Amino acid sequence: MDENELQGLLRRYYQYLKLEKAYSDNTIDAYIRDLTKFFNFIKNYNIDPLQVELTHFHQFAAAIIDIGIGATSLYRILMGVKSFYKFLVMTCVIDDDPTELLEFPQKPQHLPDILTVEEVDMIESVIDLSSPDGQRNKAIIEVLFSCGLRVSELCGLKLSDLFLDEQFIKVTGKGSKQRLVPISKKAINELNLYFIDRCHVEIKPGYEDYVFVSRLRKKNLSRIMIFHMIKELAELAGIQKNISPHTFRHSFATSLLEGGANLRAIQAMLGHESISTTEMYTHIDTSHLREEILTHHPRYKMNK
Repeated sequence: MDENELQGLLRRYYQYLKLEKAYSDNTIDAYIRDLTKFFNFIKNYNIDPLQVELTHFHQFAAAIIDIGIGATSLYRILMGVKSFYKFLVMTCVIDDDPTELLEFPQKPQHLPDILTVEEVDMIESVIDLSSPDGQRNKAIIEVLFSCGLRVSELCGLKLSDLFLDEQFIKVTGKGSKQRLVPISKKAINELNLYFIDRCHVEIKPGYEDYVFVSRLRKKNLSRIMIFHMIKELAELAGIQKNISPHTFRHSFATSLLEGGANLRAIQAMLGHESISTTEMYTHIDTSHLREEILTHHPRYKMNK
């Protein structure tokens, strides 16, 4: 197979991941990067990508381990390579999947750090509300903790997605799948206070509907901006845990679980990829989700 043929296959694979699997651009880029690592490896041995055998994958895995790549990254890389060869079989480019008998390293199960309600309050307490972005940052913390959003979902949240009178927000998650998530009165209050400041922010045309905007960039916040903001606040609060925006999502789910919420309801509110399948069997509706979160999340209990 020449380089042009390989690039053609990769373009078809990219379209498959984008259109049929509905993966995000970041996920697709990671798949392609990992696949490129494998192609570069077999190219050194003049091996045709369509003629690889199981032993070549074993050699590739051994080479990765030799350079110090950990089990988690190795697992991800091999899964990406396996996905490509499954695609080749599915599209009749090859007859048999050479990765069918490929053994994967055991994926380590790392327990993520979580925040208690008291630690969330500590983080909020160090926010300088007299600063131009202070109230915005406090609203961000509250929405992350009260709604369990991914940081990308927070960055993409729009004013037209807010139904604050009904105490719901519409969230667009992975694969552009949408879900309704209840929002606490405290988060609503912090948002309303932020909107007072937001009225004075100059926003670029086309970005007026985004909830959280940057005064400097005049458009919606990026994930890295929120990441750095949270890191700084956690350090100011004296919290030694490894904190990121995703920590609030884990804390949201853990708070509900420890409070006795139904696991399937938590899965639905988090918008996990398999939830559409789960809903077929459990018939979860938004009224049930609302009851689960109102009953079991600490930010909602405090309003009773």
